[in-house]
Amino acid sequence: MRVLLFGDYNLQSRLIYNRAMSIESSKTQVSSLSESSNFLRQIIDHDLAKGIYLNRHDAEGKLLPAVITRFPPEPNGYLHIGHAKSICLNYGLAKDYAALPSGGRCHMRLDDTNPTKEDVEYVDSILDAVRWLGFDWNYQGKEHLYYASDYFGFLYEFAEILIKNGKAYVDSQSAEEIHQNRGNFSSPGMNSPYRNRSAQENLELFQKMRAGEFADGTQVLRLKIDMAHPNIVMRDPVIYRIRHAHHHRTGDQWCIYPLYDFTHCISDALENVSHSICTLEFENNRPLYDWILESLKECGVFKGPLPHQYEFARLNLTYTITSKRKLLQLVEEKRVDGWNDPRMPTIVGIRRRGYTPESIRLFCERIGVSKADSWIDMSVLEQALRDDLDARAPRATAVLKPLKLVIQNYPEDKMELCSAPKHPHHPEWGKREFHFGRELWIESDDFQVNPEKGFFRLYPPKDGTSGGRVRLRHGFVIECTGMKLDSTGKVIEVYANYFPDSKSGTPDSNNYKVKGNIHWINMSEAVPAQIRLYEHLFTDPQPDSGEKNYLEFINPASKQVVEAFVEPSISSTQAEDRFQFERHGYFVADRHDCKPGQLVFNRSVGLKDGWK
Repeated sequence: MRVLLFGDYNLQSRLIYNRAMSIESSKTQVSSLSESSNFLRQIIDHDLAKGIYLNRHDAEGKLLPAVITRFPPEPNGYLHIGHAKSICLNYGLAKDYAALPSGGRCHMRLDDTNPTKEDVEYVDSILDAVRWLGFDWNYQGKEHLYYASDYFGFLYEFAEILIKNGKAYVDSQSAEEIHQNRGNFSSPGMNSPYRNRSAQENLELFQKMRAGEFADGTQVLRLKIDMAHPNIVMRDPVIYRIRHAHHHRTGDQWCIYPLYDFTHCISDALENVSHSICTLEFENNRPLYDWILESLKECGVFKGPLPHQYEFARLNLTYTITSKRKLLQLVEEKRVDGWNDPRMPTIVGIRRRGYTPESIRLFCERIGVSKADSWIDMSVLEQALRDDLDARAPRATAVLKPLKLVIQNYPEDKMELCSAPKHPHHPEWGKREFHFGRELWIESDDFQVNPEKGFFRLYPPKDGTSGGRVRLRHGFVIECTGMKLDSTGKVIEVYANYFPDSKSGTPDSNNYKVKGNIHWINMSEAVPAQIRLYEHLFTDPQPDSGEKNYLEFINPASKQVVEAFVEPSISSTQAEDRFQFERHGYFVADRHDCKPGQLVFNRSVGLKDGWK
């Protein structure tokens, strides 16, 4: 029998540890590692102070860190923003405690025990997402990447051990019968008629299951706990089922597969995990987690200290859904443009939207960790991105709704160099250059035929009054002189005169006092670009709460595509380059569609929360 024994905690080790670093010092050091604290840090600090997970050794006899966490997603879909919180939490905790003498590390584990729903595509996307967020699974030169499928041999042997010790049995009831006999919250369950099979009979049946002698669904392996237990999870849960399916890593080697509740806790123990952190929906499963490990400890498989499970509140983000099933439905019904659609809450989606790893980590730090479920407003995530990009995104000009402006008193064959800082707070970045000329693009919103009250931009002269006067940003002051309409009455050109002594940065420019300041691009050097304007995918802040049908709240205006122009300085933009387009917000060059000579930008977030 192959077993992997935990290292014993002993009093001598604790005394040595306490002499080297006092309890108070340990607490102070840990709390200083991060500005934000949470109840999990308090738990870990307490365990460190008591020395619970000190002096453990791995199978090779090497000293283990006192804090080992893990991130164990199932590769049956793409990770989403909720997973990002768990990633940042588990890897962040391990990284912080790694700074202490006792050490800390986080394992990456793919919980691949369901061959019919899992795929290598999802495995690759998960690993890529974790790396993109800024984390890895290396510790002191060793890679800690694991797969639950690596433990199939151990899991099978441990199941046999439980059978031999009268703690598990093969049940020949159908799935429907098992469900009906489980009972409910008000009534106990009924024992299976096969519950009292002998250990030898159960062992032989389980081995036949392993050998492929039974069809899918005809036999299962259940733990023998208590069918009257108040926690329904503990009513003889199923831990193995028959499934003749090809596994993406083990091929056809197995036709029986362990269930999550059995696999998860044992995987933690085999990896010497100390703090098994998961979301609140697994709180009811914690007694089963403990029962399995304690039972295997009684059978001589594991030694203490055993891993312990702790739960935190999952991320509930407004205007978003995170159900894998519902996200899959959106993709399959083509209500979005795939898993990486920038409107999707998947990590590949928000990355394509333009969110940065730093902004996601900042967001997770700000919302903290608690035991109470609550809703986090989308504006918190958006503000984290603004705060991250404000200091490091170069500025540029983009005209999203182009309207032609003709400077009537400027020569047709002349252009004048203008410039602007690449970033207002980083003069060392230098300047971007562009030219003033006779024909320019401006935003159509910067012109009104009949200006509303408080409109301080361009409008035509009327009833003997002058037209609107504005400053062309980083250029000249101009005054509107007229307009041109097409056959439908639509404005297609605006006319103006410029004041030659009003150029920005010149002494005489101070003589001109105007309230309006608009951006522009010279038509002769404007670079065409497709710009995708994204809004929330749903109009309801909690689209799938209660009995709501989330499909009824899909926002028809969540994606708008406009043909725009950008300034020449960003004509050589590369995929995932980020800019603040002045007045419009933060934009990213699409990581898939943006190519040389074909600029495509996604709006990541506006300059302020404009959602109503």
